[in-house]
Amino acid sequence: QRRVHGDSAKMAKGESDAGKAANKAGKQKKKKWSKGKVREKLANAVLIDKPTYEKLLSEIAKSKLITASIISDRLKVNGSLARQCIRELKAKGLIRMVGDHHHAQMIYTRFTNA
Repeated sequence: QRRVHGDSAKMAKGESDAGKAANKAGKQKKKKWSKGKVREKLANAVLIDKPTYEKLLSEIAKSKLITASIISDRLKVNGSLARQCIRELKAKGLIRMVGDHHHAQMIYTRFTNA
């Protein structure tokens, strides 16, 4: 039979402590990623009603800067309806295009004689 002397026992014990420390370092809690900021869903109208149409003619037609996004924001209508509103105002001669035609963001202003 072989007996383990004090020094050998300490060395074996020291190795096991080091092994436990290494295991603890490997088992740290994983970083939890945030899901990101959740924006509230807009409930914009898909049809225009009489009060909204009146507001379009009175307020929007007199604005200095008119875009589809501004109409969508102010009248609480969706983007396609906002583009239709711009076409309506342009057909009535209440607004005019500013600068060159751009397919993504068309900029309009109120119609003035100057």
